Amino acid sequence: MPASQTLLAPARLFLSGNDAVARAVWEAGTRVAAAYPGTPSTEIVEVLSRYPDLYTEWSVNEKVALEVALGASMVGARAFCAMKHVGLNVASDALMTTTVTGTEGGLVIAVADDVGMSSSQNEQDSRYWGRFAHVPVLEPSDSQEAYAMTLAAFELSERFKVPVILRLTTRICHVKGLVQTGSRIEVEPAGFVKDPRHWVMVPGNAKPRLPKMLERDAALRAETEVSPLNEVIDGNDRRVGFVTSGAAFMHVRDAFPDAPVFKLGLSCPAPLERLRAFAASVDTLLVVEETEPLIETELKAAGIACRGKDVLPSLHELVPDILKPAVARMQGEIVEPPPHVAAQQVFPRPPTMCVACPHLGVYYTLSQMRNIIISGDIGCYTLGAGHPWNALDTCISMGASMGTALGMDKGRGAADANKKIVAVIGDSTFMHMGMQGLLDITWNRGNVTVLLLDNRAVGMTGGQDNPGTGRDIHGEERSRVDFAQLCEALGVRRERIHVVDPYQLPVLFKTIREETKIEEPSVIITNRPCVLIGDYKPTTPYVVQEDRCTGCGNCVEVGCPAIHVTRRDKVVKASGKEVDLSFVRIETSACTGCGLCVQPCAPEAIVHAEPVQTLQFIRK
Repeated sequence: MPASQTLLAPARLFLSGNDAVARAVWEAGTRVAAAYPGTPSTEIVEVLSRYPDLYTEWSVNEKVALEVALGASMVGARAFCAMKHVGLNVASDALMTTTVTGTEGGLVIAVADDVGMSSSQNEQDSRYWGRFAHVPVLEPSDSQEAYAMTLAAFELSERFKVPVILRLTTRICHVKGLVQTGSRIEVEPAGFVKDPRHWVMVPGNAKPRLPKMLERDAALRAETEVSPLNEVIDGNDRRVGFVTSGAAFMHVRDAFPDAPVFKLGLSCPAPLERLRAFAASVDTLLVVEETEPLIETELKAAGIACRGKDVLPSLHELVPDILKPAVARMQGEIVEPPPHVAAQQVFPRPPTMCVACPHLGVYYTLSQMRNIIISGDIGCYTLGAGHPWNALDTCISMGASMGTALGMDKGRGAADANKKIVAVIGDSTFMHMGMQGLLDITWNRGNVTVLLLDNRAVGMTGGQDNPGTGRDIHGEERSRVDFAQLCEALGVRRERIHVVDPYQLPVLFKTIREETKIEEPSVIITNRPCVLIGDYKPTTPYVVQEDRCTGCGNCVEVGCPAIHVTRRDKVVKASGKEVDLSFVRIETSACTGCGLCVQPCAPEAIVHAEPVQTLQFIRK
């Protein structure tokens, strides 16, 4: 990543796919780049922000990011935006009209699919957007291609006056490889040309542009038949020929190094005539694509015989261990199951929140409440659905906590008549897509209590800044959203808005209990920063006095990973009830002194560590 002028010169660098895309965007002379953080695409614009000579921003959501990039394209500048796969759902409203208007300056949209669902709620295939929106799709298979195809995407965009999708996957985004880089070129914007028939998409102006879109489709189909981005890698074993793209190409080459492969770099539109000729040169054509049978369906529709998802799974990555037995079975071979090897017992490590995370107190409190339905959202706080809290009942999409909570309130019957409805949402998610939901709640008089968890960061993707932090992508001071005033502006009465310290459990519990009793919208805003950003200031850590610990386990229910159970026991009370005991210690080197575990500790066995004790733990 560029930290000096030396690294801006052409060189052979060891880059991830995200790094490589960022480098190419800069070299292409791009003037504007926008994104909303989302794994696995986050690092692209994060890295771009460190390059000179272009404007970069974190946008409030993906739709805004695409619109910012489109605006730059309108004035003739090269522009770029990045998002994860579900982010394009948000941006699709702008995308589906941009394909009608077309573009001026090159406009590239990097979309990162999370094949394997390492950090996403679904595994949707973004290649479909190319067909739906009538735009070309490029698919790199390694870091060098991610770099080269990004440069090619800008050229393609400007030749055909169309936005271009660069379809990445998690493996391409995060795996590193050697990349030969070049120098930046300067592209001077031609300037905005006032032409309402081009840019004002009322029906009378949009209708005449649709035939132009179809003409562009035909031109792109001709381009893909001759494009060097689509290539055949010959092989001697012609029993099976493969059609593939992206990371799946690498898996195919690893599993079948002697087989012929048609590698799709420009996969939309598909080069059907070249594929027809390739199919005629092999005994069996097998389409290996992650994840949907898109190319397979198009080939069959064109009368080209092929195999695909009847042989291969439609889920997750198609790695060699999946490809090899699947192809063997397709060829009629008997595939013996692998010899049974006893799985190595690994201590379970489910995802959890950080030590002293300000969300811990929120979920500890919610877990103590009864007759409550908790509508959740996307972010670190989604972990509240897990152990030991089990305090989140739904999680659908960015901002969905608001709408689903209102729907529950309006749709409830006798079974839920006495239940309180709480929506939990983070600060960045609230600004992304949650504000509209809160407005809907207030406008339609929903009986919902909203917990707005303001930790001053986009925590799930690495602590990026947002309008609620008062800093931009470069860390420079900017205006900071006042969430209490914002919620009041959205219709919540001032007396129903509370700002609380999530480390003060009695206050938090009392506030949630009282607000859920009020039959009108209310908002409770927590105000402690994420422990992984510079705004957080740790204090003196705690230790457990073992001779005073009774094993009550109350501190364990807080869920802080600095608390370790050292011994478990069972006792039988006089009533005959069996009680589990959990004796604990605190990893003082990890503890930041938030005090959450102290408050539920009945025997007061948790105390501040002495300076000498703290130093000893740090040395260990």
